[in-house]
Amino acid sequence: MAKEKFYMTTAIAYTSGKPHIGNTYEVVLADSIARFKRQQGYDVFFQTGTDEHGQKIELKAEEAGITPKEYVDNVSTEIKRIWDLMNTSYDKFIRTTDDYHEEQVQKIFKKLYDQGDIYKGYYEGMYCTPCESFFTESQLVDGKCPDCGRPCTPAKEEAYFFKMSKYAQRLIDHINTHPEFIQPVSRKNEMMNNFLLPGLQDLCVSRTSFKWGIPVDFDPKHVVYVWLDALTNYITGIGYDCDGNSTEQFKKDWPADLHLIGKDIIRFHTIYWPIFLMALDLPLPKQIFGHPWLLQGDGKMSKSKGNVIYADDLVEFFGVDAVRYFVLHEMPFENDGVITWELMVERLNSDLANTLGNLVNRTISMSNKYFGGVVTKTGVSEAVDDDLKAVVTGTRDKVAAKMENLRVADAITEIFNLFKRCNKYIDETMPWALAKDETKKDRLAEVLYNLVESITIGAALLESFMPETTGRILTQLNAEKREYETLDQFGLYVSGNKVTEKPEILFQRLDVKEILEKVEAKRAEQEKPEEPEENVIDIEPKAEITFEDFEKLQFQVGEIISCEPVKKSKKLLCSQVKIGSQVKQIVSGIKSHYSAEEMVGKKVMVLVNLKPAKLAGVLSEGMILCAEDENGELSLVVPEKKMPAGAEIC
Repeated sequence: MAKEKFYMTTAIAYTSGKPHIGNTYEVVLADSIARFKRQQGYDVFFQTGTDEHGQKIELKAEEAGITPKEYVDNVSTEIKRIWDLMNTSYDKFIRTTDDYHEEQVQKIFKKLYDQGDIYKGYYEGMYCTPCESFFTESQLVDGKCPDCGRPCTPAKEEAYFFKMSKYAQRLIDHINTHPEFIQPVSRKNEMMNNFLLPGLQDLCVSRTSFKWGIPVDFDPKHVVYVWLDALTNYITGIGYDCDGNSTEQFKKDWPADLHLIGKDIIRFHTIYWPIFLMALDLPLPKQIFGHPWLLQGDGKMSKSKGNVIYADDLVEFFGVDAVRYFVLHEMPFENDGVITWELMVERLNSDLANTLGNLVNRTISMSNKYFGGVVTKTGVSEAVDDDLKAVVTGTRDKVAAKMENLRVADAITEIFNLFKRCNKYIDETMPWALAKDETKKDRLAEVLYNLVESITIGAALLESFMPETTGRILTQLNAEKREYETLDQFGLYVSGNKVTEKPEILFQRLDVKEILEKVEAKRAEQEKPEEPEENVIDIEPKAEITFEDFEKLQFQVGEIISCEPVKKSKKLLCSQVKIGSQVKQIVSGIKSHYSAEEMVGKKVMVLVNLKPAKLAGVLSEGMILCAEDENGELSLVVPEKKMPAGAEIC
C-alpha cells in the first residue's frame, strides 16, 4: 500500500545577507514537522531554498564590486551551510537562479499575458527597496513602509500588472469554505479584513529600473518582479511545466500540504500566490501557516540595531540540539517568542541538563550500580507503575494531536512531561532504598526496567525535534529505534539488555556569567578592525607635481553602458562610458583581465580630459583607471559607495 504523500515548503530565504537565528527558526520548525510526518509513515517531500533576484541584491553586488550572480552564489552557499549545520532534512534546495526555474517563470508570465491576466501600464507610487514593494501614500505608516518601517521613495516606471480583482471573489469564497487554509485564524482575519474585503488593487509584476531578474522574454527591457518569480518555486521545484509536460512528482505532490512562512509575508502567500495558481488552473495549497517572529530581547533582529544573533554562534556555545530545542520550544503558536543568551543558558540548565540529562544519567548509573548494567523485566509491579505507564503510553497521541495543529512547542512540552513523570517515579519508588533490602531486588529491577522503557519511548518521540540527542540516548540504553506504531505500547525493551557502563553527559550545565563574557569577547573580536595587508608594492617615484598641475586633471565616475573587443587587437576593449549626460568612447588594454560582458554595468574611475588618441585605429577619449599588482594583474578602480555617473573625483 502506497504511503500518503506530504509536500511541505518553507519560504525561500532572500540572499541579501547571512540569515540570523530568527530566519533560521523557520527551517528548523519545518524540519521538525517533516521529520515527525516521516516518523508517522508519510511520504514526505520537504523543499527549501533561496530567492536570488531583485534590486536590493543588484545594489549590494555593486557595493561589493562583484556581479549579482557571484553575490548570490556566495550568500546561497552560506544559507545552505547554516541549514545543514542545524541538521535540517530538506529533500530539495531550490535556487531561483536555477535554469529550469527561470525557464518556467518566463513561460508562466507569457501564459498569463496571453490569456489576458497580465497587461502593460505604468506604476507610480512609493517604493520600498528592502521589501521590493510599491505602496500608495495611504498605505504608508507615518510616511514609511508598512512592512519594514523604512523610508520609501517616489517611483514611476513602465510595468506589467496582474489583474488581481478578477480572482478576488473566488479567493474569498475559497477562504470561507476552507477554514484550515490560513492558520492561525488571526492571520486569516487580517487578510480578509485588511486586503480582500476592501478590494484588491492590480499587482505590479515586472520592473524596468534594474536588470537583475528573469527577463520577460517577449519584452526584454522588463524583468519579472519578485513575487511572480519567488512564489512559483513551490511548483517549479517539483517539476511543474507550463506547457503541460509536468513530471510525475508534480502530479503526485501538488497541491502542497503545507507552506510554512513568516507572518510578515503572509499577504503574498495567501492572496497573490493563490490567485496566480487560479490563473494557472492549478489546485491551491491545503494550508498556509504564518508563524510568529523570534525576537532578540524585546525587538525584531536587524543588523542596523546591532542585536543580531546567528545560529552558528549559538551552536558554538550550546550545540545543535540545544539550539533546536530552544527555538522550537520557546515559540508560542501565535505570539512572538524571545531569545537571549541568558534564556538559552536557563533552559539548557533546567530542561536539558536537569530534567532530561540527569534522568538518563541516574537511570544508567543505578542500573550499573545495582545490576552490572543488565536491565531485567521481573513483573514485580505496584500501583505506582500504572500511572507512569499511562503517562508514557498516552504521550504519543498527545504529541500527534499537537503536531497535527502545528503546535510544535506544545508537542515538545508533552514529551518533557513524560521525562518529568519519570523523575517523579524515581522519587516515588526510591531505588536507593529498595537496594538496601535483598528481598526487594526483583522490585528494584522492575523499577529500573520501567525507567529504561519510558526513556526509550520518550527519546523516540523526541527524535523529530532533537535527532542527535535521541541517537545518543538510545545508544547508551542499548535500545532499538522504535517504530511509531509501537510508541503507545509499554514493555518492548528487550529484557536482559545491558546499558552502557559509563553514562555520557548529554548536556553540561553552564554558568551564565561565563557565557556572557565569552559572547562579549567573541563580539569584540568580530568587531575589531581588519589588520592592514602585509603585502605592499613599492614603485619608482615620479617627479613631484604642484597642486596646479593636479588641478589640470579631471577625474569622474563613469558607468560602462556597452563594451566590445577591438577587432585588430588581442589586448584592447572599447567601452562606451556614460559620464554625466555625455558618453565617451574609451579604449583600454585590459582584455586579458576582463571580458567585454563583465565590463558592462560597472562604475569606474575615469580620467576625462586626456587628449583623444587612436589605439589600433579606434578613437579613445579618456582613460579608465586600474591598479596593478606585482604579477601584472589588473583591477578596475571603483567607487567604494554607490555614486552616480559623472560624480567628480577630487
